[in-house]
Amino acid sequence: MRSAGTREQGDWESICTVNMNEWITKKPLEWEKYLNKEVKVTADEKNAYQGWVFTVDPVSGSIVLVNFVDTGKVSVVTIMGHAIQTVELISEGENNTTEKLSALFMPVAAKVYSNEELGQRKSSLKSWLEKNRIPVTEQGDQHTVLCVAGVLTVSPPYNPEDCNSSNEIILSRVQSLINCNPDADHKTD
Repeated sequence: MRSAGTREQGDWESICTVNMNEWITKKPLEWEKYLNKEVKVTADEKNAYQGWVFTVDPVSGSIVLVNFVDTGKVSVVTIMGHAIQTVELISEGENNTTEKLSALFMPVAAKVYSNEELGQRKSSLKSWLEKNRIPVTEQGDQHTVLCVAGVLTVSPPYNPEDCNSSNEIILSRVQSLINCNPDADHKTD
């Protein structure tokens, strides 16, 4: 590890090593400078953690560190803000570090459907619901939202997770019914 004095990037010099009193009094915009950077955190009882800063809790000052281990797996550690003694900046990271960190907790990219495909999915679901004697109407400016029994809506792309209702029983039953639709392509293996 290099000492803070040998760092060449100007912005680093002001954020290289921070002690506990400084860390806890920082504001969220100051903590933002640490995002997606590799740091070494010393906590209570001299426990040391090193990893990439995924996020900093703006209320408690807690840090979430991510380490990329072999075979594509990751290790995630949270250090509570009150336990942090020092935070030392190790490196800025590569260009793809931000993307790798962001991709960790984001859902898998959803399939994008054309307007024609959405129309087919909507009519297929509407037919399936009507076949099962469930009253369904179309709502919205372009009639893209299906309304089921006046208490549940299904938005594009018309998957079970696209249902919305305050009645949990109806929500669960309609989602189950959508899962049973033989013409649907949303089923998971």
